[in-house]
Amino acid sequence: MIRLEKRPQPSRLMSALTPVLAVVLTMVVGGMLFWALGANPFEAIRTLFWDPLFHPQFAAYSRPQLLVKAAPLILIAIGLSIGFRAGIWNIGAEGQYIMGAICGAAAGLAFYPSDSVLIFPLMILAGALGGWAWGMIPALLKTKLGTNEILVSLMLVYVAETILGSVATGLLRNPEGMGFPGSRNFKQWEAAHNAEIFAGTGTHWGVVAALIAVIFAYVLLSRHMLGYQVRLTGEAPRAARLAGVNPARMILFCLGLSGALAGMAGLFEVTGPAGQVTIDFGSGYGFTAIIVAFLGRLNPIGILLAGLLMALTYIGGELAQLMLGLPAAAIQLFQGMLLFFLLAMDVFTNFRIRLSQKAAA
Repeated sequence: MIRLEKRPQPSRLMSALTPVLAVVLTMVVGGMLFWALGANPFEAIRTLFWDPLFHPQFAAYSRPQLLVKAAPLILIAIGLSIGFRAGIWNIGAEGQYIMGAICGAAAGLAFYPSDSVLIFPLMILAGALGGWAWGMIPALLKTKLGTNEILVSLMLVYVAETILGSVATGLLRNPEGMGFPGSRNFKQWEAAHNAEIFAGTGTHWGVVAALIAVIFAYVLLSRHMLGYQVRLTGEAPRAARLAGVNPARMILFCLGLSGALAGMAGLFEVTGPAGQVTIDFGSGYGFTAIIVAFLGRLNPIGILLAGLLMALTYIGGELAQLMLGLPAAAIQLFQGMLLFFLLAMDVFTNFRIRLSQKAAA
């Protein structure tokens, strides 16, 4: 018989190898998926991971896009990881991302067509506050009524998407847009445009914010008492209460912080790569960031690397659709496999396989 035997203590080796094994298994099984769809599996994997960085025809465009795609993933995942470490599960970052974009865009459009240098900082603040407020809804319901933050935050995503559709066709619709849904184009308004800081690199203020968030989270978790309380709450909740950690304040802090970072990611996206509020602005970054957080082992440096890897699958996936005719759903399934295999391999951090003979009756 094959059985799982609990390890006396978690394996550090397996904990370090799990993300690598998950990526390898995803490539193997993903290659089989692409083969079943009629594509050459080796060519598909090469298109996903190699061509965006090194193909002479695509690299010049794809390399800057790597930072553009990775920035919102990293920014959202950093906020989620702090909550996950404390055992607080925010699954609704997509909704906070959307609400941050709406609030930030609305704050800027209220001053259109002013060219004041204060407009963009005001939009960043409004975006962060919008995401924070949306994250505080499940936080307050959990602390006051004992509701489940997983379900509440997830359901609020669909509320945010409904609000997005409403404002894109109503309150924020471009009055000069010939009746088409969508706000004014921020790329055409210099005061509110999240433009590249260094031309041709893909580096905009969202990338800078993501790097600052990584540094902040690293210092918080490794050098600050609050970070110690976050880790203690997740690893030993009873010990945390005995040490004086207030569970309600921890919930408010974690959900508020993750909401604010997700809201900022939405604002940087709507004023930069997306350019405007549209009915299909929600891109799934809030859900993909969950994969990034776990692939990075809830570690800020790991999340930085995982965000770049996931961004590479986005860019490579677009190339695979264009060059190999693979459906978008297959690329999304490939990305989902990363989380599946990561969780599957994570079992072996705490358990080992044992072979034993079945006892005779």
